[in-house]
Amino acid sequence: MAKCRKVTAKRIACRTLTACLLALISVPGFAVAGDSGANRNLLSYAEITDLYTQNSLSPELGLRLNTILTEPFVGNFAVSPERPALASSSLLGTYVRVAHWNIQRGLEYDALEAVLDSEERTVAMLDPVKFPLGSPAREAVLEQAAHLRAADVIVMNEVDWGLRRSGYRNIPEELAARLGRYYAFGVEFVELSPVNRSMNVKTPRDPSEPSDEIDTEKYKGLHGTAIISRFPLENVRLVPFKYQPYDWFATEKKGVSFIEKGKRRLVKEVFLEKAMKEVRRGGRTMLIAEITDPRFPAGRVTIVGTHIESRTSPANRQRQLKELLETIKPIRTSVIVAGDMNTSTTDMTPTTLERELRMRFGKPEFWVKTGINQVLGFGMLRDAASATITFGRNYGDPTVRHIPFLMPNEERKFFSLLKAFRFEDGGSFDFRGEPSRSAGNNKNTLANSNQRDKKGFVTTFRLPRPVKFIGKFKLDWIFVKPVHLFDPSNYQGSYLFAPHFGRTLTAVNSVVEGRISDHAPLTVDLPLAEPALGKRKN
Repeated sequence: MAKCRKVTAKRIACRTLTACLLALISVPGFAVAGDSGANRNLLSYAEITDLYTQNSLSPELGLRLNTILTEPFVGNFAVSPERPALASSSLLGTYVRVAHWNIQRGLEYDALEAVLDSEERTVAMLDPVKFPLGSPAREAVLEQAAHLRAADVIVMNEVDWGLRRSGYRNIPEELAARLGRYYAFGVEFVELSPVNRSMNVKTPRDPSEPSDEIDTEKYKGLHGTAIISRFPLENVRLVPFKYQPYDWFATEKKGVSFIEKGKRRLVKEVFLEKAMKEVRRGGRTMLIAEITDPRFPAGRVTIVGTHIESRTSPANRQRQLKELLETIKPIRTSVIVAGDMNTSTTDMTPTTLERELRMRFGKPEFWVKTGINQVLGFGMLRDAASATITFGRNYGDPTVRHIPFLMPNEERKFFSLLKAFRFEDGGSFDFRGEPSRSAGNNKNTLANSNQRDKKGFVTTFRLPRPVKFIGKFKLDWIFVKPVHLFDPSNYQGSYLFAPHFGRTLTAVNSVVEGRISDHAPLTVDLPLAEPALGKRKN
């Protein structure tokens, strides 16, 4: 007892500091550097099984699930405490390169790691017949891989931790350790379908999984968004969307309608796309972190990684976007938002007969078309022509103008919201596009930050075997709030930390047979001073 009373002031201070740190870690949505998965009390396999079997969770399990879905994992594998060297060019001066990549769960992790690690490992992955020495295809892959390796920050969607399909790897931690970087990982979902298939062999399983047996010691079932950075990550937050338009647990567990089953079967047969039942707990989220460096404007930049819902309508994706914008509105420094926005221009809500009838007969467009058909007498021809023109306009460019009844584009408002949005300091996202600052010398909306093609944008997603244009979409985006831009289309405004030469790297995906991912990586360069390029007249 006497010894206990002789605790020194120094030891008391240490204990107090430790208690404060523990209190901070316990605050939902907050994590400190070094809070890696090894130090967290993850869900046991028995608890993950209960997540599937129990529709209503016990208070204790519900709290543990909430912790997983609201507290990010943060780690530090930086090889040196010194500031990282930054690239520079004659056009931009010193700049930061930011990348985004939906890695499709990390199914091809070895190839992913090789591309991001070194040229030597990338070359070793190349098929000498498909990529012979000196061939344009080989040069394109190696150039794009080198370009991607130079990224200072990479935002990743569809990142696995502890799932058999990706070798039970803790992908964000393993990748950060290999590259010698800081990382943050936010869980979107705890995946439950593999658990169900293991319990019930009659339930269809993912063909990529060779058996129904699960390693219960390795299975963590975590899937989400990651940020891999050369710079320290601070103020890391995981903010789930309050509005979740699709219930991945109840709806998928219940099963879909015969119409939806037919649609998914058609997608699978025609496009070889896996459209299987996915039972999971959780929802879409925002992973927010600040990167710090005295060379940055104001010393720090905010990175927002997100994944907008796929199985819903454009209107519901816009609701999630509004929520994201309200969350980041107070930020007064530069902001980079990167992610898979699922801007397919289509309503992907799982359907029912009742919903199909309501969509057709309840919309004013139906009655307008019906009236025109009755008067003109060529309804089928007119509908076919209208659908062809609409698809042609929207393909690869979800930003095109919405023309009600005739050539609709329900996704247009997503970009209108972004363009009209203002941060509390008056700042805006950069929507500029001009040949001298864009890859491929293209112009028009967002060309500086997202690579445009001759028509629309270079598509970022494609099904395994698309039919010509069908099955390709521009789903992935990088949006940037520069330092002093208060009008998103002001070509006379500042270009300090503004997006330049946004690229979509399609060739690097072909390093392995079947592609590294069904999504291509994106990059954009952000100069740390006003670049030497001249300004275009409005």
